[in-house]
Amino acid sequence: MRILSGIQPSGTIHIGNYFGMIKKMIQSQDKGDLFAFIASYHALTSVRNKEILEKNIFEVAVNFLSLGLDPNKSTFWVQHKVKEVLELYWILSNHTSMGLLERAHSYKDKTSKGISANHGLFSYPVLMAADILLFDSNIVPVGKDQIQHVEMTRDIANSFNNTYGEVLTLPLSKVDNKVSTVLGTNGEKMSKSYANTIDMFGSKKIIKKQVMSIVTDSKQLDEVKEWDNCNVYNLCKLFMNKNELENLQDRYKTKGEGYGHFKLTLFDKINEYFEPFKEKREFLLNNPKEVKEILNFGAVKAKKIASTKMEKIRYLVGLS
Repeated sequence: MRILSGIQPSGTIHIGNYFGMIKKMIQSQDKGDLFAFIASYHALTSVRNKEILEKNIFEVAVNFLSLGLDPNKSTFWVQHKVKEVLELYWILSNHTSMGLLERAHSYKDKTSKGISANHGLFSYPVLMAADILLFDSNIVPVGKDQIQHVEMTRDIANSFNNTYGEVLTLPLSKVDNKVSTVLGTNGEKMSKSYANTIDMFGSKKIIKKQVMSIVTDSKQLDEVKEWDNCNVYNLCKLFMNKNELENLQDRYKTKGEGYGHFKLTLFDKINEYFEPFKEKREFLLNNPKEVKEILNFGAVKAKKIASTKMEKIRYLVGLS
């Protein structure tokens, strides 16, 4: 059972990335054949600075490894080190209808929020399909908002297979409904594009500022608060057990505390949760050669599989 997942190196990793994908990815390396990549080509839709992109790729690699990704249990590489994915991307583009791409929720959502429309953003699902299909992936852990992209991958694969035979493996998406979409500080999906994130490994000053910016209603200290749709409470659910949540609910029902108090509780829980990972992260930040060797090791493993797959595809389409 091959599991594939990736993350864009488009900035500091936030808790939405962790609970939405990274945590599940790391847990899955003990359950199947995990392929995990840093989506450097995808990042070009939003990052157009060489130094920033290189820095982000390194930091994402460090964060993954710090959080428990084991290169001996999984295949971990940077996307652009296996260029066969671009070749498959072009071949699959010829089996992707315009109508399919025009229906992509993610594209429409991003452009409606002012993100510049371009071909890279529009054809993002085709490159994602190439990422998945190149490695015969069976399971793709995703957030709720990415389910459509996996379904599009299946549509593209079906189109190709109808022409050339059963060559491409049809993947299935896997969603943890409890944390399928992590909400950000403004109550919308947490995303760097929307500037509503909370960092995992930022300074305490930055994280506290982000937490204190969480949008709430305007109820005062002497009023009872409701937790059901509260952005602070929803984020606390990621870090608290049942007893802790029940205690927090009691605090919401009791006059005398405001949202600022609940935010400070969340701030403390975030720091407590990620503290055990910081020592290894500090070591890797100071040993970039070791990180590079790990990524190169993974790229060699990934490229071997990708090359074999592309030889077969080239033969079938007439590019042998």
